[in-house]
Amino acid sequence: MNIEKSNIKVWVNGTFDVLHVGHIHLLEFASSFGEVRVGLDTDKRVKELKGVNRPFNNQEDRKKMLESLRFVKEVVLFNSRQELIDCVKDFQPDIMVIGDDYKDQIVYGSEHAKKLVFFEKLPLYSTTKILNYENSSDW
Repeated sequence: MNIEKSNIKVWVNGTFDVLHVGHIHLLEFASSFGEVRVGLDTDKRVKELKGVNRPFNNQEDRKKMLESLRFVKEVVLFNSRQELIDCVKDFQPDIMVIGDDYKDQIVYGSEHAKKLVFFEKLPLYSTTKILNYENSSDW
């Protein structure tokens, strides 16, 4: 039986602070499985996780940028780990896609997805690297 891609629900979450090519590859990869819903960290949560100077772009701008991408069907905001878990639980994704840097970590909400798929991140692309460009010897 061949299932339509439009019937496959895919979950991706993250900060997506400075949208870059690595993010585009992730979302394109996720959309190859089905329709993508992105869970987006709120500004408050980003500050808690990444420091007072983040996010660089506010949640409304980050949400709008993601919504404009053809790989993304919908974007929802979450403000805490529990809200993330609840969003994934409510969505009941067939597939949850997460960066491969989480292979040896707890992937919150993944217990509510039928399948967890790791995306091989592109090492040269990182919001932190972009924001710290002047101090980086990697570029």
